Amino acid sequence: MTDQITAPHDVLTETRADGTLILRSSHKLGPVAKTTGEWLHKWAEKTPDAVLIAERSGPGWREVTYAQALKAVRNIGAWLLSKGYDKKGPVVVMSGNSVDHALLALATQYVGMASVPVAEQYSLIPGAHDRLLYIIEKVRPGLLFVDDAGRYKDAVAMEALADFDILASATEGAPRDVIPFAEALAGADVDVDAAHAAVAPDTLAKILFTSGSTSHPKGVITTHKMMCVNQTQIADAFPVLRARPPKILDWLPWNHVFGGSHNFNMMLANGGAIYIDDGKPTDALFPRSLENMKMHTGTLAFNVPVGFARQVAALKADPELRKKFFTGLDFTFYAGASLPQEIWKALGDMATEVTGKVPLMVSSWGMTETAPATLIVHERVERSGIIGVPVPGAEIKLIPDDDARYELRCKGPNIMPGYFEDPSKTAESFDDEGYLITGDAVKFVEPGNADRGLSFDGRISEDFKLTSGTWVRCASLRGQLMTALDGVIGDLVITGQDRSEIGVMLFPTPPHAGKAGEIVTDPAIVDKVRAALTALAEHATGSSTRIGRALVLAEPPSLTDHEITAKGNLNVRKVLSRRADLVARIYDDADPDVIRV
Repeated sequence: MTDQITAPHDVLTETRADGTLILRSSHKLGPVAKTTGEWLHKWAEKTPDAVLIAERSGPGWREVTYAQALKAVRNIGAWLLSKGYDKKGPVVVMSGNSVDHALLALATQYVGMASVPVAEQYSLIPGAHDRLLYIIEKVRPGLLFVDDAGRYKDAVAMEALADFDILASATEGAPRDVIPFAEALAGADVDVDAAHAAVAPDTLAKILFTSGSTSHPKGVITTHKMMCVNQTQIADAFPVLRARPPKILDWLPWNHVFGGSHNFNMMLANGGAIYIDDGKPTDALFPRSLENMKMHTGTLAFNVPVGFARQVAALKADPELRKKFFTGLDFTFYAGASLPQEIWKALGDMATEVTGKVPLMVSSWGMTETAPATLIVHERVERSGIIGVPVPGAEIKLIPDDDARYELRCKGPNIMPGYFEDPSKTAESFDDEGYLITGDAVKFVEPGNADRGLSFDGRISEDFKLTSGTWVRCASLRGQLMTALDGVIGDLVITGQDRSEIGVMLFPTPPHAGKAGEIVTDPAIVDKVRAALTALAEHATGSSTRIGRALVLAEPPSLTDHEITAKGNLNVRKVLSRRADLVARIYDDADPDVIRV
């Protein structure tokens, strides 16, 4: 059997003799910027007074225009060169999103250096300092940056950092000498143009560290080409980005590829504005997000499912905010996990109430290693969980697994060249044809019709077999149970590998403050869990879809022990290994705390 190529509409499909499929977009990739500095120059010339980035400042906002940003970036770049930091190593950013963080990162890229944004939790939580030090030791930076030396004083004071220069926006309360950011903003008499002219598409722009499933994250080499190509790929899919400058109010952290590359660069590439939301979708910080939303909303709304869930509740309760949020909204975009269908429907219903129509509601698939968007939804779809079709220039390899399921691999100009100074991990991550091995599984939304796109079907490494030999598809089960226990459970881990029955460890919301090994026995919670499991069991098709046992855990997932990643997801492997005693309890028929159905 020879390979066949067909072109139904948007997706070219090649079928190989062994059943492997290769998917490509039928659309050609549009023009690509050479470097991120090209975007900055374009908009500083075209719309110099338009806001690029803003952050809260007292009751209002500190807004920086494109012209102001270009001047600041050139000054900071000249200062970095004058101090010789370009010869010493990258700049590690140890704090979260801020205007100065943005200007410094753009300055490093402008003069051919690289930035390394690190999850701020690694600096703020002493128990996570080991991850911060691992990254610093790995990249050997020339300079460290924090936006507030007093707030991050525990990290700044670490003896292991004594020999590093530290740049700080706010210096009050610093436990050691730091360099005021104002000094960098003042610039230096250095030929910054020559340095900028030497920056090429393959120049290293950022090193983004994955959260990973072990205690040591991997550094993803991110070049100008990867980021610039990806923004062209995204804008090719969404013409609205080129039709008018977008605007976002966004909290997503820049140490993660969703917030730091996808969203940030989307605004920069298209002349848009980033208003930094200094809140988060947590009990403590969502009120701040709500305050920010009442002042600024966007033409685009990016979030993770838990963020949209909190927004939906707030929008339902506030008609004025609801009108402000949906008026002028071009699309909503979720990533990180599948959006519960009831949240999807609520967004659509409220948008229809305000504007008479549902905005485009979309998602995408990508990884830190892919810059990130490689599959994208760019048409109206009726449900959550769809991740779309290949972006122009990308190739998707689908290797048959079973039950209409495929292992997903990819390659293209947006894919990383490798991991920073880790040739063995790099070699392990690509197959013999150069496709990145992602470890994710997908299914066709409509079997036999690639144009309708793919849906995410979980991480292959997280699925397991019961003793009966049947596979348990964890992503599907997790989604069902999270929906059934919405408002009761914040997260969960499926158990049952090499056992006869599926179990689950549940983390309640709001989190309890219990110690390791303690179990929540509150009858109100236990009864709700039992009722949900009973209802799901009634529709189970067999042992591989029936959850029969559960424990509600009092101890929240631990960032210190690497059970929760920098982007807030559970590290399933670490939870299972650290709490192996609790897994054993789930299968102890004599344990009175186990919920059984």
